Amino acid sequence: MVVISYKTIREFADRYPDSEDALNNWYTIMGKSDFANFNNLRKMFKSADAVGNDLYVFNIRGNRYRLVVRILFRVRTVYIKFVGTHSQYDRLKMNDL
Repeated sequence: MVVISYKTIREFADRYPDSEDALNNWYTIMGKSDFANFNNLRKMFKSADAVGNDLYVFNIRGNRYRLVVRILFRVRTVYIKFVGTHSQYDRLKMNDL
């Protein structure tokens, strides 16, 4: 999968250093994988949730952080839309992504 953009992860990890290893691990796995659909994705990321409009939510670092991405499986592309704390995620409006 092609993940766009690592800059979002790097900037978040600068603010929340304890998230860096978990986010980098997620990024590495996604970059080396070729998921055909959400069911394939769930085999690797058991806690991933589909929230509609091609958006998927991942729990990062034991559910301390949330990562929201848009995945276009047909073209093997992942767009990072949001990385934040649980409380930031709770205030997030998915329609704005």
